[in-house]
Amino acid sequence: MGKIVLLGFLRARPNCGSAYHESKWAAEEIVRQSALDFTIFKAGVIYGRGDHMLDHLSHALYTFPVFGLVGMRDKAMRPLAVEDVVGAMESSLIDARFSRRTFHITGPEEITLREATRRVGRVIGRVPLFVPTPVAVQKAIGWLAERSMKIPLLSVAQVRILAEGLVDALPPCEALPSDCLPNTGFTAEQIQQGLPAPGPFGLRDLRCVKT
Repeated sequence: MGKIVLLGFLRARPNCGSAYHESKWAAEEIVRQSALDFTIFKAGVIYGRGDHMLDHLSHALYTFPVFGLVGMRDKAMRPLAVEDVVGAMESSLIDARFSRRTFHITGPEEITLREATRRVGRVIGRVPLFVPTPVAVQKAIGWLAERSMKIPLLSVAQVRILAEGLVDALPPCEALPSDCLPNTGFTAEQIQQGLPAPGPFGLRDLRCVKT
């Protein structure tokens, strides 16, 4: 019998009005109801080389002097290093404790989007002005970005994700065994390792420009 390891989403759930959340939940349910041995990891925000978090944050900070926070109150997240995700997945392939179980997996430190952005800014030498922005305004920005950029600066689904926060699993699920918990902090060294080439967004990022 085969084994499948699925990377789900921390807040994936049915009937919540978000196609992203609902499709991720549907994939989890297909795996859970199969006859295969499985492990599902419901992850929050993952960062590392080639991600959307460090990539988009750094390019945004190079491009704009102002950074619009999602919502009028800061929401928390637990940035998760890609190395920790890979380590947990590797363990699940050989450790019987992971068999046919669903775990939430997040980074070891709880910080706000403001603090995460500030840390990235320090590494690249940018100090943005933070402006709390209504969720409705951010959704409009996401809608426009989805239609104008090859890889959107912000998507409507990402606005929903950031507005909810990225700390607790919903619906609740199991915690990882204590000896498998992520322990890589969101440090300057980790940020530096995951950053893309420096520079702002440009015409090459627009859908209407062929490259």
